[in-house]
Amino acid sequence: MDGTDSMIRYLRRPPLMVVMLCASILTVFGTGPSGAFELKPYKDRLFAYPKVLESRDGGDYLVIDYRELRDINGRDRVPEKRVNRRYVDLMPRRQQSDQTFETEAGSIKFIAVGNPKDAKLVTVFVHGRGGDRNLGINDYSFGGNFNRIKNLMVRNNGVYITPDGGNLGDAAVAQIRALLHAVYRQVPGARVVLACGSAGGAVCHSLAHDQLTAGRLAGIALLGSFGSDSFIGSAAYLARVPVFIAHGGSDSVIPIEGPESFYRSLRRNEGYPVRLVRFETGGHGTPIRMTDWREMINWMLRVRLPG
Repeated sequence: MDGTDSMIRYLRRPPLMVVMLCASILTVFGTGPSGAFELKPYKDRLFAYPKVLESRDGGDYLVIDYRELRDINGRDRVPEKRVNRRYVDLMPRRQQSDQTFETEAGSIKFIAVGNPKDAKLVTVFVHGRGGDRNLGINDYSFGGNFNRIKNLMVRNNGVYITPDGGNLGDAAVAQIRALLHAVYRQVPGARVVLACGSAGGAVCHSLAHDQLTAGRLAGIALLGSFGSDSFIGSAAYLARVPVFIAHGGSDSVIPIEGPESFYRSLRRNEGYPVRLVRFETGGHGTPIRMTDWREMINWMLRVRLPG
């Protein structure tokens, strides 16, 4: 059999290396509170937030000191293209695969990192307009922050997935929904973090209305993205799925006023789990570079009610 035939057979496999899953008995996690575990440290000192300039609402609203000269030029070997090597560990590439999944809405390509056997947590990143599945898998861009989430998942019995969202329209939403439901079937005890960057927020807000999707979410992250009035009353809202908002204070594409208004609308529901991290002077891509994945996900795991 030549290489082409092997690749065709590979792409026809169900997602997340189902052969490995079928070869063993799945251990079901998540029967208790999702806060029963947390992500272990990984390069925390390098990826921790810089100085907190202001803290409000008991720490749920943070203003972070962001400086381009320090956080881009001082961090990257080639600014905005290649981070310094100490921020990166390429070990997760050994568990990284490019796959295709067939849905009723069409095929969707995605990249998966990690071993789904006994997975406790799955993190899914949806790119913004003009991006694709490769954006969220690049080890060296955005200050090495995507490499960090890959390492956090692999080192903590987790899986990281970056799907193609196309034009982020209805078809993409349907395809990503089908992919998530397939993940739920294969790792029935795992919680899922759904993170959406920029215009990808449309996918997060749409999937918030899907009962099955919302029920398994550990949290929703809006990274340089936007809020939506439709979220109030959605399945995710009623399930009190934690919402994490990270935004640049000087974002000219999606001004900070919109995400701040969305944050306040959720705060009106007393006790609703929502956080906003504002990177002062940061631009549109700053949250992708600067969000502390471990801090964010552990917060979600702590505050997410069992469901």
